[in-house]
Amino acid sequence: MSTSSNDIKTTVGIIGAGPAGLLLARLLLRAGIESVVIEAKDREYVEQRQRAGILEQGTVDVLREAGAHERMDKEGLVHDGVEFLFNKKRYPLHFPTLTGGRSVMIYAQTEVCKDLISLQLKEGGPLLFETKALGVDGANTPNPSIRFERKDGSTGTIHADYVVACDGYWGVGREAIPKELCQDYERTYPFSWLGILADVPPSNDELIYARHPRGFALLSMRSPTVSRYYLQVPAGTDAKDWSDEQIWDELEKRCETTDGWKVQRGPITQKSVTPMRSFVHEPMAYGSLFLAGDAAHIVPPTGAKGLNLAVGDVVTVARALKHKVQTGSDDLLRAYSETCLQRVWQAERFSYDMTNLLHTDPNATPFEDKLQIARLQRIVSTPSAETDLALAYTGFPL
Repeated sequence: MSTSSNDIKTTVGIIGAGPAGLLLARLLLRAGIESVVIEAKDREYVEQRQRAGILEQGTVDVLREAGAHERMDKEGLVHDGVEFLFNKKRYPLHFPTLTGGRSVMIYAQTEVCKDLISLQLKEGGPLLFETKALGVDGANTPNPSIRFERKDGSTGTIHADYVVACDGYWGVGREAIPKELCQDYERTYPFSWLGILADVPPSNDELIYARHPRGFALLSMRSPTVSRYYLQVPAGTDAKDWSDEQIWDELEKRCETTDGWKVQRGPITQKSVTPMRSFVHEPMAYGSLFLAGDAAHIVPPTGAKGLNLAVGDVVTVARALKHKVQTGSDDLLRAYSETCLQRVWQAERFSYDMTNLLHTDPNATPFEDKLQIARLQRIVSTPSAETDLALAYTGFPL
């Protein structure tokens, strides 16, 4: 690998130092493949960016295989199920029983990024923060390149054999694919999530998905002392419009039960609003350019699939690149988009179903409300329906 301040030569140029880009760099390193990662934000921003918190079984396994598991195994919280709450009653689903031993782990994306950044800086190739990708050139050639600009205003180019864009929905990677070859599929929901972080132990050992006439609520966690809770709110809501007391009052109402259990209150340290969208871009590859994570697809967070889908993408492209190096065949690289999209659409389907199952529509008729409850009752009372949900929740095969 040759580098200078303005010109870099490598095998794989990676745009974006979120979990997808960082994990890909780690997987390539262990396969003996050179890479360079560039990230527009600084290290502190990346390590503090609050996102997903639920890791599927397959994601946990990949992080362990990549040697990025030490802190995760010490501090992550293994979860063997979730509870549905509706009509003031709680219904537990036990994943290992339903799936043959699979579970999920609570370990925040911020922590995954911290671990991978530390490993990359210690053992891996260049990781350049505050380096903004300006565009991808020659995507459909054997010699693609990434134009970039540093914080000081200087510009440069990464010359690579392959480019992987892990740069999110607003990134430049997707723009390098000719519009006439693309098809976008999208659904925007009329509600958002008001999320909080609170310095209070979780109110329940497992996550609670609550369906209430006033709207959906999710009780999750980040650690034994920090809770992560969400409320369904109208799209366009400003988090500043909700006082701490209003949030706790609403959580109590939506999570009311007949057994005396209650949500525990504590100091709220962070508030944010997350829009709800479903989005898929096809294809996910063009020549020597590959899209991964939010650059290619977005799911509503109800199904906890966003980070895990990104992991599936980078595992797939890393395997394909390793196969190319070892055999000279680019069969797996050519199949990348089709391979990933099969898993992506299953995750989109599951996330869409979970969203429609649990969120309330102010324009719904009483008939539609009754159907929603009937669907929930079937899931919690029918072993085959429980198993189908548990298999999807713990993760589709990588």
